[in-house]
Amino acid sequence: MVFSNSTTKLGIVEQARVKMRVDSTQWPVENIVTSCNAWLDKLINYGIGSDRHFQLDDTNHTKLPIGTANLIADQSDYSFLTDQQGNRILNLTRIDILDPSGLYRQLIPIDQAQIGVALGEFEKVANLPIYYDKIADNIIRVYPKPATSVSGGIKYYFQRSPSYFVTTDTTKQPGVANVLHEGFVVKSAYDGALTLELPVLNGLTIEMQRVEKEVEKYFENRLTDEPQILMMKYRSSR
Repeated sequence: MVFSNSTTKLGIVEQARVKMRVDSTQWPVENIVTSCNAWLDKLINYGIGSDRHFQLDDTNHTKLPIGTANLIADQSDYSFLTDQQGNRILNLTRIDILDPSGLYRQLIPIDQAQIGVALGEFEKVANLPIYYDKIADNIIRVYPKPATSVSGGIKYYFQRSPSYFVTTDTTKQPGVANVLHEGFVVKSAYDGALTLELPVLNGLTIEMQRVEKEVEKYFENRLTDEPQILMMKYRSSR
């Protein structure tokens, strides 16, 4: 569903106003943009949190969610706040590192709770990193810290903020599955009815509840047949 189409009246903007029974003066496009972007944020955050195997990304982004950074000698902590287009990185999903042979290999994710020694003693001798601990959504600590600097030595994979709508958008569609597009209309109409205290609010409240349940159903864990894996503690081999 396109954001706006004044000819067919089938865009999100037009359909939201139909549900509200208002015109553009009563509920301008700026308000619909705000509602749609809030709904985008909810979908992306829900998708990230509901299933770690589902690498949700807004399809309107023109570059893949992959970046590179320099490995710095004796530096343990690395932050990845935005991608190459300025989108906010919400979650890191994988870290690869360039080894001396010129090939990238995957670092092993680890958590402080898995380390059975004092953190300062774990892999304390500088060398090629083996593990990484995600100490925030977009900040990692590598173990051991690198002994040498390597240009482009880190390749990181991530999930990021969506491609937001602006008031001048027309043919742009939400960068999520088509089955989720109706939610943008309902969310926009619901927000407007709530703000303006419109008589259609009760009906839109029911629609909003239905749409939210459909979102939950869509993002259900897709790999429920996977066996649970016991967590192991890691101790330094050095």
